[in-house]
Amino acid sequence: MIFQVDKQNVFASDAGQGIDKNKHTIILLHGSGLSHIVWSLTEQYLSNKDYNVLSLDLPGHGNSGGKCLLSIELISDWLEKVLNELNISQVTIIGHSQGCLEALEYCFKYPKKIKNLVFVGGSYKMPVNQDLIDFAKSGDDQAVKLLMKWGYENSKKFIGGNPVEKIINSPRDIRDILAVDLIACNNYKNGSEALKKINCPTLFIFGELDKMVNLEKGKKFAALISNSKTEIIKNCGHMIMFEKAFEMREKISEFLKK
Repeated sequence: MIFQVDKQNVFASDAGQGIDKNKHTIILLHGSGLSHIVWSLTEQYLSNKDYNVLSLDLPGHGNSGGKCLLSIELISDWLEKVLNELNISQVTIIGHSQGCLEALEYCFKYPKKIKNLVFVGGSYKMPVNQDLIDFAKSGDDQAVKLLMKWGYENSKKFIGGNPVEKIINSPRDIRDILAVDLIACNNYKNGSEALKKINCPTLFIFGELDKMVNLEKGKKFAALISNSKTEIIKNCGHMIMFEKAFEMREKISEFLKK
């Protein structure tokens, strides 16, 4: 599906189903430098559970036009414009990594729009290693190599190569997309205030071996949300929707039934 926000094309993968006004809508938010493709194993599954599912490409990412937005705050305001454009009054947001910060900030600003939240491999603050930022700003593919090293527990198990390399595969992608996203994550400081606004059912999913949002850090985040449940996926790193997609999406489906 393609529509316009701020005179720029926005792409949302909808599992080929469009939007049924009689169904609840789930929004999927990807992480830094990535696109809707990361949710491909989740999108169709949730759509088959009788939800509208929209996997968004952020501005400047994937098939969406425009330039990347420079802050988590700007992205949350853009998301509100997206929902208004599509005339969607209430959603469940599922975010991964950077997408968790966006979901958190959106809930802070527009709490009445949120029915459920799902945080996958995320926290309320996500400081980024300065070497990673510097490599990304210069368009150096070492940034992608570091992401893969820290993001996957066992990147060699991917048949046909690591999927991150297939999405972030040029100096421009690294410099103009990944770097902007990493800086936005690093600069986001409102998480501790934003989490106080969460009063909806919330699910946390963490990879037991995540090096980017380690389990102890994740548990501390989850403990700050009263109406929440935590699921820990064993033998899994940061890229949960690739590494343990089937297990992750089943946990999400069970949570949404309640």
